This record gives sequence, structure tokens and C-alpha cells, in this order.
Amino acid sequence: MIDDHSKGTSCSIHGGSRVNETLECPVKKTITGSMPGAAAITTGRHENVADATASANKPDAGRVAVLMCTYNGQGFLEKQLQSIQCQSHGNWHVAISDDGSSDATLNIANRYRYLWGEDKVSLWQGPCQGFARNFLSFICNRQLHADYFAWCDQDDIWDQGKLAAAVGWLSTVAQDVPALYLGRTELISEGGEPMGYSPLFRRPASFTNALVQNIGGGNTMVLNRAARALLQEAGEHLHIVSHDWWAYLLITGVGGQVFYDPRPYVRYRQHGGNLVGANSSWAARMVRLRMLFKGRFRSWNQINIAGLETVRHRLTEENRIALDRFKAMRAQGLAGRLLNLKRSGVYRQTLLGNLGLIMAAVIREI
Repeated sequence: MIDDHSKGTSCSIHGGSRVNETLECPVKKTITGSMPGAAAITTGRHENVADATASANKPDAGRVAVLMCTYNGQGFLEKQLQSIQCQSHGNWHVAISDDGSSDATLNIANRYRYLWGEDKVSLWQGPCQGFARNFLSFICNRQLHADYFAWCDQDDIWDQGKLAAAVGWLSTVAQDVPALYLGRTELISEGGEPMGYSPLFRRPASFTNALVQNIGGGNTMVLNRAARALLQEAGEHLHIVSHDWWAYLLITGVGGQVFYDPRPYVRYRQHGGNLVGANSSWAARMVRLRMLFKGRFRSWNQINIAGLETVRHRLTEENRIALDRFKAMRAQGLAGRLLNLKRSGVYRQTLLGNLGLIMAAVIREI
């Protein structure tokens, strides 16, 4: 943990930015027309999520470690912290891993640690090796103890029911089964204005989908202890593309359960400082297409495959076969790639995404 100024001194030393203690909590908005017939996709059973969410709001419900990774986030950090304070599920602790901020991020974090108490906020030093390494190393930190673990970006805004919805579903899964809750997001501008929603996915969450696509941002993900233990076992020093894609791959790979919530509980801020932005616009699609032709997609797949090979013994037999078929298909000639693309069972969530997958196979960039 970061050991800095004595308790309470940061507010008087760096008093230029005051905490708004009379905040208005974000209210969950009703979405009309954007999700006709929306249904969650899951690799496991689908319980009555409304009932489970109600149980998650009880004072003795499971404790959530909110794992926030920060880097020069002074512009938006307070709004995110305040939205966490407003959660209907109140049994949480915000652990902040800072990756070497040079702005007022640490001052803001320390003020909230003073105001809320160390039972609610702790501050840690990140590895300073990029956002993915920060998030992965943080969830592997054995000094952090909780029933559930939620990754958290510094610049989003959470609706009040975000943690309750996640805990509500996770509590229906047996404790020894790795489980991952993730979902859709509402997109907002730098100033907080609504910009639409991330894509709505309808096909099942599965390992064969995870091999070629990540369907949930880390800012929506909440994991149970069994999933966290699995990530710890795999290790924090793996070379990964992103922490969230790795979690989706690993948990589906071992036969764990994944729940995709079509209701957006995270307001995902889009601005120039985003390391990873939304992928729903045509401009974003063109960026991904250029990356495809530059070999980025193939490189990512290779990194993911290498990571999966280190935990091959933990994969289900069915998923080991799927991984082997995917690897073999990538090494074949054009005819073999196209023939075995379907046999491998891999798929993306949308028609356009699957057409891109076929294109990648044609130009050997899969």
C-alpha cells in the first residue's frame, strides 16, 4: 500500500479541490426502444435475477472489493468515487492502484480515504507497466480479501444498482464455480452527455466466442472468489492483450459461468484520454479493419493462445479440442483455413463480425 501523508493532511495541503459531500446519485434510466426483446446470454443457469438483486441489497450481502486503477485521472475521479458511494449494495471497499500519476489523482484519493475511512478506501502502488498489467496484478494481490471483485475505471459513472445486479447473479452460482458477470454500457461524452449504447450481444457467451472476441469491458466485470483464484493461479506476469479478454477466455475455458447483462449499469465516458474506447461506431470499425490488415488481430490471437497453453491442464476437454482446432486452422493454407474455420466452432456475436472473421481467414490474419 502507498504510505503517504498522515491521515487528514492531504485536504489542508492540497485544498484547491474540495469534495462535494452533497452529491446527487446517478439514477438508473429506463431504456426505451434500444433493446427490443433483449435477453441475457449466459454459459450457465439463468436464475431470477430480480429476486437475487433484491437479496444483494441486504446489509449483510457479500463484500465487494472495487479494484480501481488510476493514472492521471483528476478530471473525472471524484464523480466515479461518488457514484460508488451511492451504490444500493453498500458492502464495498474501494482499493485504488495508482500507476504513477503526476496530477492531483493521489490527492483526491487520499481525501476520500480520510473522509470515508480506511475501511472504505485504500491506496496502492501499481506496477507502472500499463493498464492491463495494473488490473491483472491488482486482482492477483493476495492482501485484498472480499467475496466479489469488481474492476473499475477511473472516469466512468456507475448507476446505483450496478453492484447489486452483479452480486445478485453471482450469489446464485456455487462458490467453487468460477463465475463472471459482465454487461453492456451506456456511452457518454467527456462532459457526460448520452451518446448511445455499446452493442447488444445475443449469442451465447462461450470459449469459442472468447477465442476471437471479448464481449464485455473490464469496467462492467465482477468476479467471484473462484474466478479470482483462477486468475491468481494463471499468474499476474503473463503477457496478455487485455485483462478483461483474458478473464473471459480463462473462465469460459475452464467451464465457468458467464452472465452478460443487457441492461447498462455503467456510463462509459468517451474522451481523448481513453486507452480503450467503445467499438460501436463506424469510425471504430474502420480502425479495427486497418488493424486487421496490419496483423494486429493475428498477433492478439497468438498472445491469447500462448497464455492459454500455460493453463491447458485447467481447460475442459471440449475446450482443449476447440483450442487445438483453432491453432491448426491458423497454420493451414487458404482452402484449409476456410474449410476448418467453421469446424473450429469459433464465432463472433454479429453478422458483420463474422464476415470480418472470414476476411481475416482469407488474408491469413486470424
